[in-house]
Amino acid sequence: MSENMFSLEYEDSLDIAWCPGCGNFGILNLLKKTLEEVDELTPENFVLVSGIGQAAKIPHYFKTNYFNGLHGRALPAATAIKATRPDLTVVAESGDGDMYGEGGNHFLHTIRRNVNITNIVHDNMIYGLTKGQASPTTRQGQKTPVQVNGVILKPFNPIAVAMAAGATFVARASITDIKTTTEVIKKAIAHDGYALIDVFQPCVTFNKVNTFKWFKDNTYKLPEDYDPSNREEALKLAFKEDKFPLGVIYQSNERKSFESQLNIYKDNKEPLYKRKRDMKKLEDFINSKK
Repeated sequence: MSENMFSLEYEDSLDIAWCPGCGNFGILNLLKKTLEEVDELTPENFVLVSGIGQAAKIPHYFKTNYFNGLHGRALPAATAIKATRPDLTVVAESGDGDMYGEGGNHFLHTIRRNVNITNIVHDNMIYGLTKGQASPTTRQGQKTPVQVNGVILKPFNPIAVAMAAGATFVARASITDIKTTTEVIKKAIAHDGYALIDVFQPCVTFNKVNTFKWFKDNTYKLPEDYDPSNREEALKLAFKEDKFPLGVIYQSNERKSFESQLNIYKDNKEPLYKRKRDMKKLEDFINSKK
């Protein structure tokens, strides 16, 4: 039995549905360890939300509250959970196909709302669950079982798009750099507003191009004196493709979070489910609209 409070008691005998060597194992273990180190965070006041895909299976291997939804629909569910239970820490996680492809519209509007959630995207640059066709982040020219002559589309740039849409916390991490990824997750959870972490991780079965070595060779850690509040410099970094920077690329506190601006919490911060219902008041309100 693991001593980590987020680990399932029968974890050692659990059949995890990933290929041996999959980068998801590293993210699962790292996330459990990191959450354990966040002050006052427990399985009871934490929620994991995911969509569909290999990365979206992660909540199944946690001892905590979770919502496993439809393909591309993790962010609306996470928004609803945070709006109704602002006292909870909410993390929405899924793969690059789920979040940026099927969930692309929700990705944009969750950023616009600035919901106080952490959005961890497992970016392996391929659709792993459906056996290797190009995802939104697959590199141009890469051949797949579907794109047999090579991908003709320019890859989606989540960092640049998030910043353009007004995200208040934008970061990139890689499972090849455990220390930086741990630091970034802690900062994202502490941030008051929407926080994106695009996490590089290899698909060892269906992506033979973007391997552990490829991610290690094509990334670098941002220097200690880098200033993430400088939006202009952050945008320049967002468009770098020769080597990808790891760390918090942009962070700002200039926008209030979505739930903090909801009128229902203006004078009372207590979650709705804890409040007493005044049925007479409700009846009078309904009758007034007839």
